[in-house]
Amino acid sequence: MIPVELLAPAKDYEHGCAAVDCGADALYVGAPSFGARAGVPVSTTDIGRLCDYAHRFGVRVFVTMNTLLYEHELRRAESLARQVCRAGADALIVQDAAFLRMDLPPVELHASTQMFNMDPRRAQFWASAGFSRIVLERAATLREIATIAESVPDTEIEAFVHGAVCVSYSGRCYMSRSLGPRSGNRGDCSQACRLPYDLLDERMHPLMRDKHLLSVCDLNLSDRIEAMIDSGVRSFKIEGRLKDMAYVRNIVGWYRRRIDDILVRRDDLERTSEGRSELGFDPDPVKSFSRGATSYFIDGPRRGVASFDTPKAMGEPLGRVAEAGGGRFVLDGEAVLSAGDGICFVAPSGRLAGTRLDRAEGRCGWPAKTEGIRPGTELFRNRDHRFVSMLERARVQRTLPLSACVTVRPQRLELVLDDGWTTVAVGREGRFDEARNAEGAQETIRTQIAKTGDTIYRIDAVRVSSDVPRFVPVSMLNDLRREGLAKMAEARVQGYVRRTRRPETPGVPFPQSELSGEENVTNSLAERFYREHGVERIEPGYDLSASLEGKRVMRMRYCLRRETGQCLRRNPAYKGRLFLGHDRYVYELLFECDRCEMSVVCRGEREKTNGR
Repeated sequence: MIPVELLAPAKDYEHGCAAVDCGADALYVGAPSFGARAGVPVSTTDIGRLCDYAHRFGVRVFVTMNTLLYEHELRRAESLARQVCRAGADALIVQDAAFLRMDLPPVELHASTQMFNMDPRRAQFWASAGFSRIVLERAATLREIATIAESVPDTEIEAFVHGAVCVSYSGRCYMSRSLGPRSGNRGDCSQACRLPYDLLDERMHPLMRDKHLLSVCDLNLSDRIEAMIDSGVRSFKIEGRLKDMAYVRNIVGWYRRRIDDILVRRDDLERTSEGRSELGFDPDPVKSFSRGATSYFIDGPRRGVASFDTPKAMGEPLGRVAEAGGGRFVLDGEAVLSAGDGICFVAPSGRLAGTRLDRAEGRCGWPAKTEGIRPGTELFRNRDHRFVSMLERARVQRTLPLSACVTVRPQRLELVLDDGWTTVAVGREGRFDEARNAEGAQETIRTQIAKTGDTIYRIDAVRVSSDVPRFVPVSMLNDLRREGLAKMAEARVQGYVRRTRRPETPGVPFPQSELSGEENVTNSLAERFYREHGVERIEPGYDLSASLEGKRVMRMRYCLRRETGQCLRRNPAYKGRLFLGHDRYVYELLFECDRCEMSVVCRGEREKTNGR
């Protein structure tokens, strides 16, 4: 059977539990430090609490420690990794090779997407180094995914399926670091790709002004899940550790249903956790934060993946304004508005503007601010008040189905519970006489044993075995049920087994004999690891550099020429050099057409660049 896992983000204990309840098979959560989202650290205490809750359903918990480490941080990182493992973590997601030379507990290691996992040779090497899972670069195509998966048949492949996209290859972005001290490789990205830039020709004359030229739409591969499964993906990852509770519930619930639809149709697939999720709402990804949906490059390089006007979430399109005036507007479509909705639109200035509806009736809305809303304006709803309210009110519950069998003998009462993996039995001695009301006695037993209350268990049917119907006091049945459920919970905790780390295969050479600063080796343990695997020359990592002028700070499959219809292979109107300008900084765009890739090179301050 092929395992299929839905992997959800957890910014804290509450969001993690919500993801579990909505159907996640695994969670990823930040360590107290050294995580790629520095703004959402989670204490080891809360990691332990989350593991306790998740493990009840067989849901695994992975902890991110996927930043680069500086020399003075090695000892603290090793100590923290041990603490996280003691708290119950099932795996560490790491970027820095230093972790491969630390004295860690034998939990699994996952190779973060920050390790730039796009090459079968690198995948094979990391598998030989002891990684049990490889998290792929978001820009990988289905064909590349299949090639990588085939090259490491005993290693799990994880791929992003939804959420924000890093336009640069993961672990190869230094744009934030080139603008200041904040570094994405250190968990403190300044979101430089979301900033506005001018597109400049070789004379520094603007071709486009003040556009978000590197900001791409958000990933949504919910209609490509089965193709990804057939290409070798085993874990489907939702981005969003900075997102709110409504996003977590809605998006996890959406993908749970999409994956379950596939599992029902195919008998060669199996889910990696247990339990049934009752959502209490109908999930819809259009209602959650999104910069617009894109399949990105899953089918190969293409146009139409960028969002030049804004890096923010515009939401679902509502239609155009048919009438405006008197403090209100009327839509030309069939959308139904409600008070509290968030409305946004591109103002005549070209900037994104927004407001809230104070009142609404059908297609008619009374916004708090009317400036910029005129006939013909295209409106979007970035907050659906009714949907969010429904999400907040919905009773979301995940339960484990149990079968129950009650056996009643003249002097012995016994209850057996079975969850498909674990069986427990509890009993009572007593005197159980033949019941005067046979049918009522049997129904009482079934009713009382099936009452699971606020536990995580659900008993749909109770089988009663007895030579003749016998009377059992309700109080005894309740006590027996409570004892049985408690024993089942204890047995599940004791039966949960964490996987262990793979041993490293000695003597396997790294695919490169030299590492440039772009590979970002920043400490002695990582350097030792690479040298033990045949690397002869190692330059200091870019994150150790005082200046990145003249360095490639981005490398990507996204191409601005292709996106603007100026592909060099298709006789563009302008073939000269191209630059990006932001405030006082200038970056040159380089195009490797044979690889269909674009690079961004830092050229320093604009005044200095004008004379080159």
